[in-house]
Amino acid sequence: MKLSILPLFALTSLVLAAAKPQKAVIVSYPDNTPDSVVAKAMDTIKSAGGIITHEYKLIKGFAAKAPAKALETVQTLGNDYQAVIEEDQMVSVAGS
Repeated sequence: MKLSILPLFALTSLVLAAAKPQKAVIVSYPDNTPDSVVAKAMDTIKSAGGIITHEYKLIKGFAAKAPAKALETVQTLGNDYQAVIEEDQMVSVAGS
């Protein structure tokens, strides 16, 4: 029985080692940013194995889970339209 579990354990280890840690982020752009710049950023994230979790309609931006390397690339795209990349996290307001 131990011999049949060993290949499964080895495969699981390989899959976990190949998986890139991803960060949950919100990427936003100035209002005058062309849609093509935002689309290129989303394509870059998808190509790196990340996912777009939400596309915003009121602001130029989106939420994503992406590897850090892909976020570095997005930061360098569109020099005239600088992306603001923030960690996606819960925000609360404490009452006084």
